[in-house]
Amino acid sequence: MKYENVTIFDHPLIQHKISFLRDKNTGSKDFRQLVDEIAMLMAYEVTRDLPLKEVEVETPIAKAMARQLAGPKITLVPVLRAGLGMVHGIESLIPTVRIGHIGLYRDHETLEPVEYYCKLPEEVKEGLTIVLDPMLATGGSASAAIRFLKEKGAKHIKLMNIIGAKTGVERILKDHPDVPIYCGTVDEVLNSNGYINPGLGDAGDRLFGTL
Repeated sequence: MKYENVTIFDHPLIQHKISFLRDKNTGSKDFRQLVDEIAMLMAYEVTRDLPLKEVEVETPIAKAMARQLAGPKITLVPVLRAGLGMVHGIESLIPTVRIGHIGLYRDHETLEPVEYYCKLPEEVKEGLTIVLDPMLATGGSASAAIRFLKEKGAKHIKLMNIIGAKTGVERILKDHPDVPIYCGTVDEVLNSNGYINPGLGDAGDRLFGTL
C-alpha cells in the first residue's frame, strides 16, 4: 500500500515492537514502554527535514564549524488521552520541545468530534507541530485536531500514529492534503465498533490500565 504524503515505517525494530503492542497479554507497564520506544524511533524520521544552522564550537583540539537545530522550537500536541503515551520518547530525543494538549470527545448525537480542552505554546504558530495519537481509526478525531490547530495558527503540521487504518489515512489525505502522515503500520479495516482490525484494542485503556 502506497499513498503520497504518507510514510509507513518498515524498520525492523519498529515492526518488532508493534508485534508486542498487538499482543493482548502485554501489560500496561510494558505497553507504555513500547509506545515510548516506538515514538522515539519514529521521531528520527519525522524530524529528518528540520532546518540547521552553522555554529562555531571549540573541541579539545581546535575550533570547528558544526551544525545545530535552527528556527522555532518543535511543538508536540498529544491528542488526549492516548497521545500522552508518545510524548516522553520524543522529549527524550529532543529535550527542547514545547508540549501542547488537545482534548476531544465525540458527540453521541452528531457523532462529530468536540474540543473540550486546548492549550498550546506560542511556538505552534511558527515551528513544526507534531500531532500524536497512537491510533488512526476513522480519522475523525485526528482531522478535527488538525483543524483546531490550524484555527489556532499552526502552519507546519505533521501527524504521527503507531497504527492506522486505511479509512483514517484516506480521511486525513482528503481533509488535510498538506499534512504528512507517519504510521508505524496500516491495517486494512475497522470492525463494527470502529476499532482498527486487528489493531491493538483501545490504546488509552492499555496505556493507563483502565476499562
